Amino acid sequence: MSRNLNAPAGGLAIETAARGVLFVHASPAVLCPHVEWAIGGVLGIPVDLSWTPQPAKTASYRAEMSWAGPVGTGARLTSALRGWEHLLFEVTEDPTPSGEGARFSCTPELGVFHAVTGMHGDIMIPEDRLKSAVAKASMGDLPLLAEVDKLLGKAWDNALEPFRHAGDGAPVRWLHHVV
Repeated sequence: MSRNLNAPAGGLAIETAARGVLFVHASPAVLCPHVEWAIGGVLGIPVDLSWTPQPAKTASYRAEMSWAGPVGTGARLTSALRGWEHLLFEVTEDPTPSGEGARFSCTPELGVFHAVTGMHGDIMIPEDRLKSAVAKASMGDLPLLAEVDKLLGKAWDNALEPFRHAGDGAPVRWLHHVV
């Protein structure tokens, strides 16, 4: 059990559990064991993924797994995997009764995109970010559609879409965080 900062003084609460999916869209073979080690370090259990060839990128492999752990595990998985050259991945964290979900997309060229997601998986854009996009567009920085595309992570979707389709029908394994 962990201390809940929102609980009454002296009160304890059980950490909220979250679930999500990690999609490793493309990894060179030499990096695959390091990816498993990093995931295992976050989840606190050994990880042995079922790697399959990635038809969208020569000499690359793909894997996916479902996970369960405390809220924020998606961000911790992303932090553990980001910055590795030639690694393309996405992490989703489903919403919980106490908060929204999240989606993280990462490519070496673009870096990490993060979005808050609602209960149906839709990206939820905060009001201030929308107002900022409208203001930038009115000053002529970029057209409004380009500003909205940035907020929705369209560049990441465009880069990862060929890899997503290459994984259609692949098996998904469940891995759980040990608390």
